[in-house]
Amino acid sequence: MRKIREILRLHHVAKLGVRAIGRSLGLSHSTVAEVLRRAEAAGLSWPLPEEMDNAALEAALYGPTAPAQTRHPMPDMDHLYRELRSRKGVTLRLLWLEYKQAHPDGYQYSRFCELYRRWAKTLDVSLRQVYRGGEKMFVDFAGETIPVVDPQTGQVRPAYLFVAVLAASNYTFAKPTWAQDLPSWIGAYVDAFEFFGGVPEMVVCDNPKTAVLSACQYEPELNPAYQEMAAHYGVVILPARPRKPRDKAKVANAVQQAERWILAPLRHRTFFGLEALHQAVQERLEVLNHRPFQKLEGSRRELYDRLDKPALRPLPAQRYEFAEWRKAKVNIDYHVAVDGNFYSVPYQLVHAEVDVRLTAHTVEIFRKGRRMASHVPVVGKGHYRIGVDPVLWTTGS
Repeated sequence: MRKIREILRLHHVAKLGVRAIGRSLGLSHSTVAEVLRRAEAAGLSWPLPEEMDNAALEAALYGPTAPAQTRHPMPDMDHLYRELRSRKGVTLRLLWLEYKQAHPDGYQYSRFCELYRRWAKTLDVSLRQVYRGGEKMFVDFAGETIPVVDPQTGQVRPAYLFVAVLAASNYTFAKPTWAQDLPSWIGAYVDAFEFFGGVPEMVVCDNPKTAVLSACQYEPELNPAYQEMAAHYGVVILPARPRKPRDKAKVANAVQQAERWILAPLRHRTFFGLEALHQAVQERLEVLNHRPFQKLEGSRRELYDRLDKPALRPLPAQRYEFAEWRKAKVNIDYHVAVDGNFYSVPYQLVHAEVDVRLTAHTVEIFRKGRRMASHVPVVGKGHYRIGVDPVLWTTGS
């Protein structure tokens, strides 16, 4: 307000032009011209009335009854926000060109961008980040656990809540598990992909020791089973950088929403078994995903149908079967010991280091990426399994 008073004084008393006033006060000539235009429209001159304090001056120039700066049509900010996240190549310049085509008398590009960025600052930090549909999925476990009662013994056991969220729409998936180990972690991924009905381009995860062997900032080393699952679905795994919470801010907010809208409403209920808890979680998940946004139009489900669902890549023909990878050394009798049983390999591999892939139905042995033997798992301990995949090699055993 002090500079505005000085603008009026210099203009009416000193008879300076707008550029000279701007140089004197360190303002742009356009700012000076705008103040003088508003003052003229409000009927203000110099000297100002003695009873006009700064609040009254501001109300006269910029209040509800002040003259409008322009009559340009206002851009639809919510539409711009959604379009920027719809697909690659959509930029503010492209949206401005479309806006100008519809409104030839509309704002120029710089003012258009300024208005949008000012509007975007009113959104939550996590929502201000621009994500394309089908681009990223964020995953993590909630910090709180849910007590589950064993109906046979009455023992209480904690269950963990896995949370996954699609970045563009905030559409959320949640699943209770007994543990945070690798089989539970990967199984929850598979269920999340099927819940979303497709696969995103990338998955941003934390750095659980079961899944990320080395949390290096530049070359993180993933567990082989985790990497195999990612290859099966054709998805890129991006572990969040250590001590960089903004890398996973999206899932942090999703976990907070899950704790508020899923765990908190269920706190007074008693669950006898994981399946009963799973059913209750799914019911609350529907409420969360259909709940309207506070600062945007629509809901998570509506944004998912519009942004993420059309952009997700289709699921593979077969569901991923969890496989555990281990290192082993071939014994002198060309057998590999796995869980107390022994599986034969070609005799040329004696003393060699091999990789063992275990599933519920197969035991496969690899050497330098090539499968050398395949067996049906043996039940019990101390048994020998002789004879391997005849396509790979033959033996006289």
